[in-house]
Amino acid sequence: MVLEPGDRAPAVAADNQWGDRVRVDFSGPTVLYFYPEDDTPGCTTEAEQFENRYEQYEAYDVSVYGVSVDSVESHCEFAEAQDLSFDLLADPDGNVADAFGVDRVDNRTRRTTFVLAHRQVLGLYEGVHPDGHAGDVLRDLGEAGLLSTN
Repeated sequence: MVLEPGDRAPAVAADNQWGDRVRVDFSGPTVLYFYPEDDTPGCTTEAEQFENRYEQYEAYDVSVYGVSVDSVESHCEFAEAQDLSFDLLADPDGNVADAFGVDRVDNRTRRTTFVLAHRQVLGLYEGVHPDGHAGDVLRDLGEAGLLSTN
């Protein structure tokens, strides 16, 4: 069952596109978005739009992570092709998806986004339409009062 707002965020770690082990710290505002597959049209649109707004996310100290069941190598090629500044977490065994209760179909995660802070799920987006999603999440973070500058 997918984690809902109010649920405690599980401790997760996965390798990023560079093969570095990343332990995700959900103490500050964090966007964790699950997507089906690298280098497909919808996933490319979603990644490009998070990248286009990444400076805004960064300015507000919001961490962004993309997660799919693709390999580190696939993530590396995808991140380099799209010039991504944020981590893509490789989840080939589906452990991160399972920890969040994200469904998989044909071993691909359903497009699902979590907004987290203080180690708690604050927002959930299921059945995400990739075009415009990065802007919607940023707007919703602002409306929830989760954006602050240093």
